[in-house]
Amino acid sequence: MKKRILLLAGGQSGEHEVSLMSARSVLAALPRELFEVTPLVVSRQGRWLPPADTARALEAGVAENGGESLLKRAVSVQGYDLVFPLLHGPNGEDGTVQGLLTLAGVPYVGSGVLGSAVSMDKVMTKQVLASAGLPQVEYRLATRRQWREGPEAVRDLAMELGLPLFVKPANLGSSVGISKVRSESELDPALNLAFSLDRRVILEAMTPGRPRELEVGILGNDAPIASPVGELRFEADFYDYATKYTAGQASMQIPAPLPPEISERVREYALRAFRALDCAGLARVDFFYVESSGKLYLNEVNTMPGFTTTSMYPKLWEAAGLSYAELVTRLIELGLEER
Repeated sequence: MKKRILLLAGGQSGEHEVSLMSARSVLAALPRELFEVTPLVVSRQGRWLPPADTARALEAGVAENGGESLLKRAVSVQGYDLVFPLLHGPNGEDGTVQGLLTLAGVPYVGSGVLGSAVSMDKVMTKQVLASAGLPQVEYRLATRRQWREGPEAVRDLAMELGLPLFVKPANLGSSVGISKVRSESELDPALNLAFSLDRRVILEAMTPGRPRELEVGILGNDAPIASPVGELRFEADFYDYATKYTAGQASMQIPAPLPPEISERVREYALRAFRALDCAGLARVDFFYVESSGKLYLNEVNTMPGFTTTSMYPKLWEAAGLSYAELVTRLIELGLEER
């Protein structure tokens, strides 16, 4: 019998359109002889859309308001063998939807509540990875209340790291709200922007030199494997939102031209991070590599990376000999495994 799959897409994050593009790719790739797939789009306002509105949203690339609330639709997920929550960022990739599906008793693709939540919060990720002995750039945490009540103390935290530095909301993806601060005059606007988006902000030291950006895909549950290492290349000062989502602004090279020992160390570190964070199913792990010193710094772990046919994660596995259709089929198999 065919497995009944509910494919969730859209969502309330800045990666709404990316999720819809990913969903279209997955819908086209899943073998119809194995799976009966029902797409369901979540609007930017968090409403779960009925089938007709879902179809229009997938075609148009954006979901309008309407539909039913999350709780009203929650009961309906129990009619499926598995849910593929192809959602990015807050209220999708951060453990919230995973908790709903866990309560409903329905298997799903990807990390559980713990792995999703910890990997989404940049500060928690760094604390867990530090305990696992993985190399990272130096950072500081500041809260919105600290900024309101003692802004000078927050400025002092930043100056401990030196300039330039990065200011990032702790719980957003897609480079939303991230600023590179080159001078003291740029610090307050960067902090105001980040705190307008999140109550927790991470101040992050600049990686020495101009590092190369490496990415590796992880696939599996308790016995994960690592893909070949890929490299992102771009001319912008850093991999900001415009560079990430403007065609032609960035390119990828797979496999990355690296010494074999560096590639192997990236893969080893990525697997250690995946296990330390209790991830499952899939993740893309990103690194900075300083070629002059040979040093690696783990940047972040993404538990539901972009999933179009041209996204880095599927391309990494294509380089390993796994086609897009085979990859999404394998993810469903992993989601159905007992955990």
